[in-house]
Amino acid sequence: MLKGKVIILGITGGIAAYKGAALCSKLTQKGAEVHVIMTASAKEFITELTLQSLSRNPVYSDTFDEREPSVVSHIHLADKADLVLVAPATANIIGKMANGLADDMLSTTLLATTAPVMVAPAMNVHMYTHPAVMQNMETLVSRGVMMIEPGEGLLACGYVGKGRLEEPETIVQTVERFFEQQEQESKGVTNKPEPRWFGGEAVDSGRQSQDSLLNGDERLLSGKKVIVTAGGTIERIDPVRYITNDSSGKMGFAIAKVAQELGADVHLIAANTSAEPPVGISIEKVQSADDMYSAVLRQWEESDLVVMAAAVADYRPREAAQTKIKKKDSTFTLELVKNIDILESLGRSKKHQFLIGFAAETGNLETYAMDKLERKNCDLLAANDVTADGAGFGVDTNAVQIYDRGGMVERIPVQSKEEVARKLLTIAAGRMGGVLH
Repeated sequence: MLKGKVIILGITGGIAAYKGAALCSKLTQKGAEVHVIMTASAKEFITELTLQSLSRNPVYSDTFDEREPSVVSHIHLADKADLVLVAPATANIIGKMANGLADDMLSTTLLATTAPVMVAPAMNVHMYTHPAVMQNMETLVSRGVMMIEPGEGLLACGYVGKGRLEEPETIVQTVERFFEQQEQESKGVTNKPEPRWFGGEAVDSGRQSQDSLLNGDERLLSGKKVIVTAGGTIERIDPVRYITNDSSGKMGFAIAKVAQELGADVHLIAANTSAEPPVGISIEKVQSADDMYSAVLRQWEESDLVVMAAAVADYRPREAAQTKIKKKDSTFTLELVKNIDILESLGRSKKHQFLIGFAAETGNLETYAMDKLERKNCDLLAANDVTADGAGFGVDTNAVQIYDRGGMVERIPVQSKEEVARKLLTIAAGRMGGVLH
């Protein structure tokens, strides 16, 4: 979808400028012709040489540094662009765009272009929600500029909140969807309004508040049946005692909630949990690993995507006592036997299903994750170090590394579990062919 497209990539001066290198690389790998324009502040964070090497094109930063006598550079770039993408976009460049200011190479090019413009804001949470910034963004949206909603999580300034630049892979997928919609409209396939915001609930008007960002037709899992497992299984020792683990169910619940928001028909299977379940999703409660396996199998054939976020016990007591075991001796021996490996069993039997596994580790994350992905035939595996701050059981945040058979797909730093779920499901939807047609 991006092959041969001319994309002007504007990189402005925030700490997220380093992600501009990954974004430039991914766009180029997709076949786009990328021309980078940097602001002077951006060059404090990343060098022109890096972006020149990745784009294989000269990098522009000075309006008066004319390379070819036959053209005026900012007009030439503005005219040839199929899309101008500003990522990261600081509050400063957003303010310039909204007010028609043109005092550097990037703002001058933006004012001169007639190509579609897409902006990915990145800044401190208080800056992002400042009334002036919100008004500037609403002004741009009303003029047809497309916005990519930033993520939520730990920011470079130390705050936790909205303002993190969306991950490069997600931005690339958004760009691809835009060109796909554009191509379909040119063929008369659809007459739906072009989305202006990406990342929130769908609305018709471009002049919307920050709390109702336009998502247009971005229901990535529309029509898909999704199974999500959550919580820790319980393996009974006797009627009053059992073996379990520290899983709260929060990650699985977040995945189920986001999957539903993305249009999926969600079947949530939950074992022992301490978190509040998502509203509006029916839950099938189970206890043991065997119970969970049976519940999954009942939905398996009709499912499109299965996310095994539950912490399933590896072992169970060989025999569960029917009455309470009384204390007798100074020691007590409990014989355990292996439970069925649900993920491995599903991996062996999958046909059309897309399978995502989870790996909660305490070290050697990549080694164990890749081994588990291969052995259990997963399409994606999300691994996290449960000893890391903000990434363990029972907390509202997580930090994961997503793997496929080629290695790490994406590293997601500490942020809310819903944001982690959204990024994971966005990657899965793209690979399933679930991106909107």
